[in-house]
Amino acid sequence: MKFEHHAASLGSFIEETVQSNSDPRFVSRLTKSTLALVMAGGRGSRLGPMTQWRAKPAVPIAGKFRIIDFSLSNCINSGIRRIGVLTQYKSHSLIQHVQKAWNFLGGEFGEFVELLPAQQRIDENSWYMGTADAVYQNIDIIRAHEPSHVLILAGDHVYKMDYGRMLAHHVEKGAQISVGCVEVPVEEATGFGVMQVDSDSRVVKFAEKPKNPEGMPGRPDTALASMGIYIFDAAYLLELLTRDAGATMSSHDFGHDIIPHAIKNDKVYAYALRDVHEPDKAGYWRDVGTIDAYWKANLELCDVVPELNLYDEDWPIWTHQKQTPPAKFVFDEEDMRGYAVSSMVSGGAIVSGAQVKNSVLFTNVIVERGSVVEEAVVLPKVKIGPNCRIRKAVIDEGCVIPEGTVIGYDAEADRKAYTMSAGGVVLVTPEMLGQPHMVR
Repeated sequence: MKFEHHAASLGSFIEETVQSNSDPRFVSRLTKSTLALVMAGGRGSRLGPMTQWRAKPAVPIAGKFRIIDFSLSNCINSGIRRIGVLTQYKSHSLIQHVQKAWNFLGGEFGEFVELLPAQQRIDENSWYMGTADAVYQNIDIIRAHEPSHVLILAGDHVYKMDYGRMLAHHVEKGAQISVGCVEVPVEEATGFGVMQVDSDSRVVKFAEKPKNPEGMPGRPDTALASMGIYIFDAAYLLELLTRDAGATMSSHDFGHDIIPHAIKNDKVYAYALRDVHEPDKAGYWRDVGTIDAYWKANLELCDVVPELNLYDEDWPIWTHQKQTPPAKFVFDEEDMRGYAVSSMVSGGAIVSGAQVKNSVLFTNVIVERGSVVEEAVVLPKVKIGPNCRIRKAVIDEGCVIPEGTVIGYDAEADRKAYTMSAGGVVLVTPEMLGQPHMVR
């Protein structure tokens, strides 16, 4: 009763004060009363051996971050500071990272990032069985925090988004559910939930991962895809989850079960991703769920003006900052010159008489004399020995590449020794080199 009274009271406040979503006081009141739940238990199986020892949200990206840092940073930058992270699959490195990077919020002010691992809390015989079930198994925690709205987020995408604007849009439309969406080419939409909307952005149809996606009206080549971001009126969410938990034929998933049911019976609206600084411009979003997409998203950051601005002081991406010395480039001789061009090089890296071109070197990477690294994503603590040639590759954390190794030049040899993606990107892990895994 206390929870329902709280939600009703805030609902009355909203009805009396709804105004332009540019009003910061209106938005801040909404964000302060919102609870965010980040779904971070996914296997990320399409990334192959990269997720053999870690959950997908814990995969390193962009030189020094983890994928989950983007969703969590969006929360902080949007003014949402009550956050639960739901973990399950191989979560040790993810839990370590969240504990180190996200322990700075002030609990005395009601701000927190809580880890919510699968605990068989509802049914002692089952872990999280689906995205909706994962939230349902934490229903008592939601009630205890008494939010007005619950923001459901995927923890495995790379993007910037102002959730405050989405919350204001949700309230102004009188929505019970809002679905964050992005436009994608229709041929790529088979891996997403695809929506059809009316002229007021109300969702009239939703298909989860359809074999033949429908395009948008007047734009048959483009589909409106769900980002896996949902805003629910909190009391309404609890009602939906309780009903779904008792449905024996349900897969207990938001995309497959909850959203389609709500579209038929209640008010579901779409909210298009916008740039955090320019609302008239579409925002940046990447699903880095495959080796090719992961490799491409990293290398895009080496562009002169990348679409994702990591140097944005007004919308920073937060992470655990390892204490490392500056990157270093040594030797300047004709046949042994250490340099990097069109690349990102993180702290602790040493390029010693080697050439690095259009690549991303993570923390504490060493590239030794005579080696050439091109179009490569090299994760932390990798050591590339002398006279190696590496191109169009992802080198996983902790690999020690022996002297004279050639990767990315002979497809047949690479397929035998390593993993090659559909797009021809070579993935190398320590196990493939006969070395112990080093995932942290």
